[in-house]
Amino acid sequence: MPASDFIEYEVQRFAHVLRLYKCRLLCYNYHMDTARKPITVRRFRQADAGMLSTIIIRCLREINSKDYPAPLIEKMCDHFTPDTIRLLAEQREMYVAEFNGEIVGTVSRDENKVFTMFVNPDYAGSGVGSRLMDYIESLAAGEGFSFMETGASITAHDFYRKRGYVDVRESETEFGLNYILRRSL
Repeated sequence: MPASDFIEYEVQRFAHVLRLYKCRLLCYNYHMDTARKPITVRRFRQADAGMLSTIIIRCLREINSKDYPAPLIEKMCDHFTPDTIRLLAEQREMYVAEFNGEIVGTVSRDENKVFTMFVNPDYAGSGVGSRLMDYIESLAAGEGFSFMETGASITAHDFYRKRGYVDVRESETEFGLNYILRRSL
């Protein structure tokens, strides 16, 4: 390998390592902040629809796109408009998670069924999804339900499994493969 190629390779490798450390530092600082400032959950408001649409579309394009083909991701993005989100909120209970006054995630439910759980990619892995699930699971348990059920994407499947959900079956939807999972409350 010529010296100039080797130097270019080392510069790129060093830049990559710096990006990794910067990301870890940002994540560490975020986790330290969330330990002091709680993630709050509240009911959806009509004015939240635009921000939720943005979060869902970012999540689909930045995270779910690793598991689904681009045309399917775009079909899902086209579906989750602010108007569709408002309509969904009329059909079931919808909640948002806030951190430091910023909307960072959403989930909805119909009795003991979980729907439309998404977290802002900047907060993925920080506990937002778990906080949302804890909240709606406690509501369902308080209403006397003995289990929760959800249809999970390929992307979210492991999240639910780590929470104690077990696979019931697989189903094919207009948005691709879906795992039906259930957890005792």
